[in-house]
Amino acid sequence: MKIIAIANQKGGVGKTTTAVNLAACLAAKRKQILLVDLDPQANATSALGVTETGGKSMYGPLIGQSAAADQIIATRFANLWMIPGDINLAGAEIEVARQEDHLLRLRNALEPLREQAPLDYIVLDCPPSLGILMTNALAAADEILVPIQCEYFALEGLSKIDSVIHQIADGGINPGLAMTGIVMTMFDSRTNLSSQVVAEVRNHFGDKVYKTMIPRTVRLGEAPSFGKPIIEYEPIGAGSIAYNALAKEFITRHAAQAS
Repeated sequence: MKIIAIANQKGGVGKTTTAVNLAACLAAKRKQILLVDLDPQANATSALGVTETGGKSMYGPLIGQSAAADQIIATRFANLWMIPGDINLAGAEIEVARQEDHLLRLRNALEPLREQAPLDYIVLDCPPSLGILMTNALAAADEILVPIQCEYFALEGLSKIDSVIHQIADGGINPGLAMTGIVMTMFDSRTNLSSQVVAEVRNHFGDKVYKTMIPRTVRLGEAPSFGKPIIEYEPIGAGSIAYNALAKEFITRHAAQAS
């Protein structure tokens, strides 16, 4: 089992869209997936149509009051479970910061799932900030997948998250941590800008950049408001095709790593 953090400190880059739709597409390909919503805004939770959470979230495990396994709920999709997000996670930012092991709370909470849960991947949807929740996610993750928008400021944001990853790894908090994938989102084939940004990111990061690019589509923006991943909302649309391709490439890359 691997823990994959979907992270970017910049908002509006398709991070939650990628976390939700990659998780749904991997589950559709019979991978056992746990999606963890670490954002107090709980956008990943609502994007999957989860409205009744029973108060479950990572808040309890982060402050040492409950086990992560007890926070898991089933979704209506086969092979896909989740730990919802809620507003209490905003309080965890403050409470966890007071603890001596404040950077390791999430790792310690998720560790039992490595042994107990028959999962292929845990996907962490991180909040768009460099606070306690995101640094905990980086400390807990085996690898980082970074979605970036096809715009001029993409490399600036990417360099910041890359720097934070190196700080976490070099500081001994998570020595094996690496940014193993970059997903270009909101790609518009009608503009030169998108192609230029992709070319520049590929020039800097090479094979870390996924071949699959996520297009800018109205349907991808609409789907969360209906509580549906894109493969359910528009099964044969451009967004579904792209995220299915991304999931396939993701599986292929990890199979190659394993061998």
